[in-house]
Amino acid sequence: MTLMATATDYYALLGLPRNATEEQIRSAYRKLARQYHPDVNKDAGSADKFKQITEAYEVLSDAERRQRYDMFGSAQGGLGDFGIGDLFETFFGSEFRRREPRGPMRGADLRMEIEIELIDAVRGGERKIRVPRLEMCSHCQGSGAEPGSNVSTCTTCNGRGEVRQVQQSVFGRFVNVSTCPRCGGAGKTVDKVCTKCRGEGRERKDKDLELTLPPGIDDGQQLRVAGEGEAGLRGGPSGDLYVLIRIKEHELFRREGDDLIHVLRISPAQATLGDELSVPTIEGDEATVRVPAGSQHGQMVRLRGKGAPHLGSTGRGDQLVYLDVAVARTLTKEQRDLYKRLRDIEGTPEQQTDDARNVFDRLRDAMGGE
Repeated sequence: MTLMATATDYYALLGLPRNATEEQIRSAYRKLARQYHPDVNKDAGSADKFKQITEAYEVLSDAERRQRYDMFGSAQGGLGDFGIGDLFETFFGSEFRRREPRGPMRGADLRMEIEIELIDAVRGGERKIRVPRLEMCSHCQGSGAEPGSNVSTCTTCNGRGEVRQVQQSVFGRFVNVSTCPRCGGAGKTVDKVCTKCRGEGRERKDKDLELTLPPGIDDGQQLRVAGEGEAGLRGGPSGDLYVLIRIKEHELFRREGDDLIHVLRISPAQATLGDELSVPTIEGDEATVRVPAGSQHGQMVRLRGKGAPHLGSTGRGDQLVYLDVAVARTLTKEQRDLYKRLRDIEGTPEQQTDDARNVFDRLRDAMGGE
């Protein structure tokens, strides 16, 4: 008899001789499955390798299919009914339990976003917020039962709150444990559910809270308020509330880290000669800025300690004052005459001195020392 050629040698895939016992086949497959499973081995081709050794195992572990493969080189089958439960049992033993949540359950976390003024972020303080959430039902106190109704042990799960289904696989028993569909995991049933929450034990309400803003909080940061999320199920604890902070744009300041940016508009004469000017601060008062003589457009003057507080620490950032040298769009006759005389004195750029103050000295001399 001429044997048909086969593209895959199942014995070679598992590293076994053709007279291998069932135990040897099972042991070889377990070893290779751990090695090539895609969740463990991320190398390219590991998934295909895993499928091949699984197919080989399914064929060689079945007496009829193995006999057919030995005779004709083909098992006329592949993965068959091999399921994810069998795979878990391969790794974790002969009995694997899959559980769903039951009994008391923690409530969901809530997330919300609020917008605050820059001064509120700098100073910190209290802020009232309204949070829509699920709270414990005030009518049934979270039990889900109408007050005065009869409570009895669930006959489906016998009070355990869970039901079990046992399945047999090639490696042993697969036990699926799930929440009881009748009592929802409580283990008890009532003859009449709460008329307000319809048995859920929670109702939707708006809760007013006082949110504490720490001084120096920045845009995009998040505050956690423990226990102010949604109420839990079946007496479980409440979730948490997470509040995302957004800061409104300010008319006079822009924040960069803990520094506050302010733009101060000055004239060309003030930039050239220097000056002392008042600027606003975020706290509402004013500070004095010394504009150095010969200042350039975009130059920065630092006011130390006038920025935002360091969050969770001592000290503050700075206020950075950037100079905006503004050229007048309209001039009085006197201003125009002065600028013309200044232009004549300055001459061409090649004739100008490096020190602009000399230009004004010469202009003063030309005006007769006025």
